[in-house]
Amino acid sequence: MTTQLQSAVEKSAIRKVSLRLVPFVALMFFINFLDRTAISFAGPNGMSEDLGLHAAQFGLASGIFFIGYILLEVPSNLALHRFGARKWLARIMVSWGIVSLLFTWVSSVEGLYTLRMLLGVAEAGFFPGAILFLSMWVPARHRSKVLSLFYLAQPLTVVFGAPLAAALIEQHGLFGLSGWRVMFLGVSIPAIVIGIVTWFYLADSPRQAKWLNAEEKAWLSSELEKERDQKQGNAHPGLRSVLFNGRVWMLCLIYFGFIYGLYALAFFLPTIISGFQQQFGTSFNVIEKGLITGVPYIFAAVVMFFWSRDASRRGCKTWHIALPALTGAISVPLALYMDSPMATILVISITASSIFAALPNFWTLPTQFLTGASAAAAIALINTLGNVAGFSAGYLTGMLKDATGSYTVSMMVVGGFMLLSAVLMLLLNAKRSGMQSARLSQEPSQ
Repeated sequence: MTTQLQSAVEKSAIRKVSLRLVPFVALMFFINFLDRTAISFAGPNGMSEDLGLHAAQFGLASGIFFIGYILLEVPSNLALHRFGARKWLARIMVSWGIVSLLFTWVSSVEGLYTLRMLLGVAEAGFFPGAILFLSMWVPARHRSKVLSLFYLAQPLTVVFGAPLAAALIEQHGLFGLSGWRVMFLGVSIPAIVIGIVTWFYLADSPRQAKWLNAEEKAWLSSELEKERDQKQGNAHPGLRSVLFNGRVWMLCLIYFGFIYGLYALAFFLPTIISGFQQQFGTSFNVIEKGLITGVPYIFAAVVMFFWSRDASRRGCKTWHIALPALTGAISVPLALYMDSPMATILVISITASSIFAALPNFWTLPTQFLTGASAAAAIALINTLGNVAGFSAGYLTGMLKDATGSYTVSMMVVGGFMLLSAVLMLLLNAKRSGMQSARLSQEPSQ
C-alpha cells in the first residue's frame, strides 16, 4: 500500500470510528452518569423528606455506590475480556437500568442504601470498559483525540441531564408517583433500551464491523496487532514494581483530590441551589433549578475542550494540571461568601471548569513513564483510588453539614484536597526533573 493510499485509508477509518462509535458510547456514558447522580436531583426534591434523610444519610447513600463499584471493578473487566466488550457492556447497562428502576418504589433509608450498593455492583467496570473498548478500535496516536471527545460527555450529561431530571420531577402524580419517583422511572428505561441496542449495534473488533470496507479493516487490524505485540513484549517486567512506585501513588493522591471535588459538586450542587431561597431570599421552581445546575457544566465543557486542545498543541505541561487544581482549591470555598445566586454560580462554574480542565490531561501522565501492563495496572490503581474519593466526598460532605449546620467546612475540605493535588503535581514535576538531571549528569561527556 502506497503512503498516500495508506494515509487516505487511515483518515477514512478513523473518521468512521469517530462518527459511528464515539457518539454512541458517549450516549451510554451520558445515561450512566445520569443514573449514577440521579439521587442528587431526587434528594432536595422530595426524596429526603419522604424517607426522612439527614444530610449525612444522604451523603452515605450517595457514596455507598462506590463500595460495590470498587469491589467488582477488576472482576468486571476480566469478564469483559472473556465475554467480549459488546456483550459485557450491554449486560452492564441492562443490569444497572433494572436496579435504577427499583428506586421508583424505595420506601426506607435501608432500602435506599441497599439499592445504591447494588447500583454500584451493576455499573462496575463500565467506565474503564468503555475506555478499553474505544482503545481497541484506534491506534495510540489517535487515541487521545477520540478519548477526549468521549470524556466531553461527562459535563454535558449535567448540562442536558439536569433539566431533563427537573422536567421529570415536574410530572408529580404521574402513575400515582411522587415527582422524584417519576424521575427515577424516566432515567432508568433508557439504560435498559440502549443496553439491548448495544448488543446489536457494537462490534468487538474492526474485522467484525460491516460499516468498514476491506482496506479500512485491514489497516486498523494491522496497526492494533502491532501495538498488541509490542505490549506483550513488555507484559511481565515492571508489573510488580507498580505498587512500589512512588510516582504512581502520587498520581493516586492527585486524582483523589480531583474526583473528591467532582463528586462533592455532583451530589450536593442541586441541594446548595435549593438553599438559595433561605440564603438569599430567592425562589426557583424545579425546572429553573435544573437549568441553573447545568450552567457550571456548560462552562466546564467549553473550558475542557480548549484547555485540552492547548495541551495537545504544546504537549501536556505540569501547569496544565497544577493551575486548574490551584484555581479550584481557591474557588470552592470562595463560592460560600458570594452575596447573590448569580455570583455563587459563577464561582462554582470556575470550580467545575478547573476540575474538567485537569482530568483529560491528567490521564496522559501514567503513560509518560510506564508502558504495557505496568501502565494498565497503574491506571487501574489510580481509578480505584478515585472511586474511593467518590464515596468519601458524598459521606464526609453530608456528615460535616450535619455537624456544623452549613456547607462551609465541607467546601473547605474540598478546597483542601484540590490544593493537595496542585502541590503534589508540582512535587511530581520537581522529582521528575531531578531524575532527568541526575540521569544527564551520569552520562559521559562527548
